[in-house]
Amino acid sequence: MSQRILIVDDDPVQRRLLEAAVKRFGYRSKSCVDGREALNILTGTAQSEVDLVILDLMMPEVDGIDVLKQTRAAKNPVPVIVQTANGSIETVIEAMRAGAQDFVVKPSRPERLQVSITNLLKVATLEGEISRIRKRSEGTLTFDNIVTRSEPMERVLRLGERAASSNIPILIEGESGVGKELIARAIQGSSERRSKPFITVNCGAIPDHLVESILFGHEKGAFTGAVEKHMGKFQEANGGTLFLDEVGELPMDVQVKLLRALQEGEVDPVGARKPIKVDFRLISATNRRLIDQVKEGKFREDLYYRLNVFPIWVPPLRDRSEDIPELTRHFLARFAAEESKPQVAGITADTLTLLKKYEWPGNIRQLENAVFRAVVLCDGPSLTCVDFPQIAQATESSMGYVSSPSTQVRKSEPDVFSSTSSVTSKWEEHQDQQFFQAEAVSAFDAEQPPFGYMRTLDGEGHARTLSGVEEEMIRTAISHYGGRMTEVAKRLGIGRSTLYRKLKEYGLEETPEKKAAH
Repeated sequence: MSQRILIVDDDPVQRRLLEAAVKRFGYRSKSCVDGREALNILTGTAQSEVDLVILDLMMPEVDGIDVLKQTRAAKNPVPVIVQTANGSIETVIEAMRAGAQDFVVKPSRPERLQVSITNLLKVATLEGEISRIRKRSEGTLTFDNIVTRSEPMERVLRLGERAASSNIPILIEGESGVGKELIARAIQGSSERRSKPFITVNCGAIPDHLVESILFGHEKGAFTGAVEKHMGKFQEANGGTLFLDEVGELPMDVQVKLLRALQEGEVDPVGARKPIKVDFRLISATNRRLIDQVKEGKFREDLYYRLNVFPIWVPPLRDRSEDIPELTRHFLARFAAEESKPQVAGITADTLTLLKKYEWPGNIRQLENAVFRAVVLCDGPSLTCVDFPQIAQATESSMGYVSSPSTQVRKSEPDVFSSTSSVTSKWEEHQDQQFFQAEAVSAFDAEQPPFGYMRTLDGEGHARTLSGVEEEMIRTAISHYGGRMTEVAKRLGIGRSTLYRKLKEYGLEETPEKKAAH
C-alpha cells in the first residue's frame, strides 16, 4: 500500500493538479478544501493515517500557519510541505518556525515537489527508526512505536495494551520472526515497569546442564567450575520483566523450579541455603503449540496453565500483507543510512507488489534481511524487482508463472499506482540478463536449487569438487550480471585475464554474440 499524502488547498484547480501529480509519483492522496477540515484529521484519531501534508498557507478562516501551529501542539510530527504564491523570506521563516519542513512557491514544478516528498518521507521514516531503537534500549518502547497498518496486528496491540496494565503472566505465540520480543518490550514499556530491566533468555540456546544455573544462579563452589557466585536471570530481572523466549525448550526438571518461582515469587540458586525473593513480570514466548507438547508429555500441564493466563497470538506476515510496504520502507531507511547509500531513497510500486505476493516463511526477520541485501545490491535511486532476485524467482515459480523449464516469466499486471514504468519490461529485461546460456527453472526443482543458492553435495551424496563449485560459481555470476565480464570479474574478486583463462579451462568461452555485446 502506498504512503498517504494529505492535500490542503482552497483552490479546486490547484487541488486537482496536486492530486494528479501525487498519484503519478506513486502515492495515495486525500484532499481538504480548508484548514478546519485538515485540523479535524491532523489532530483527531485519523492523524496516523497521514504520512505527509502539502499545505497551502493562504486560506480563509483557518490559514496554513494556524494549521501548522495546532498540528504541532497536538504532538503530531507529520512532515509538512507548505506552498504559497508569496515567496518572501518573512513568510518562509514564519512557516518554518510554525513547524514546516519544506517550502515551495506556486506554481511549483512537479520534479521539485517529487524530490521534496521523497526526501521528507525518507527522513521521517529514519527518525522513526532511530526513536524506536532508542526507546528499545531505554525500555520505554510502546505500542505506538510498532509499525503496522493491518487489522490483525491492531487487535494484537489492543490486547497487549490491556495486558500491560497488570502483572498477569503472558504467553505470546507465533511463528519464528513475527516480532514476539517486540510485543513483549512494548508491554513492558507501556506498564509501570517501564525503564526497568528487561532480561531476555532464549531457552532453546542454553545447554541443558547450564539452564538451572543461568536462570536461577549459583553460589560459589556449588559445583565443579563454580569459582564465584553467579546471579541468575530471575535476579537480574528483579523489579522489571523477564522474557523467556522458546519456553517450550526448557527441560522438565527446570520447569518444576520455574513453576515454584511463579507461585512463590522466589528462586533457589544452585547451592544456596535459602530461597531469594524476586519481583518480576514474566512474559513467555513460543513458536510451537504448548498444548500439543503437554499432550505429548514434553511440557508440564500445571506450568502450561500458569503461563497461559493471558495468551496473545501474533499472526504471520503472510496474513498481514498490509504491513509489508510500511516495514519495507522503515528497513530501507535504516539500511540506506547504515550502508552510506543515501541515493537509495524509495521502492517502486511493482516491487512492493512483488513483495506482497511472497509468502515470507521467515516473516519479518526474513523481510528485514531481504531489504538489507537489496539495499547493498541497489545502484539506483529506488529498489526494484531486480534487487530481490531470490524473492522474484520463488514468487514467480510458486505462483505458476513459469510453466516449463524453458518458459520465460509471464507478463505481470501493471500496478494501479505506476504510470511511468512497465512491470513487464522490467521483468523481461531482468530475465534476459539472468538466464545467460541457462534455462529458467523452478525455485523448488528437486535437481536445481533456487537461484542464488549452491549445492554442496553431488547426486550420490558426496562433497562436490572445488573445481565443480568454482565452475558453477562462474556460471552463476555470468548469468546474474548478464554476461558483463568486467562486472563478473570484479564481483568474483579476480582479474579479467584470470576469468577468461578459467572460461577456457571450463569450456565456457563466450559466444561471438556475447563478445559483441560488451
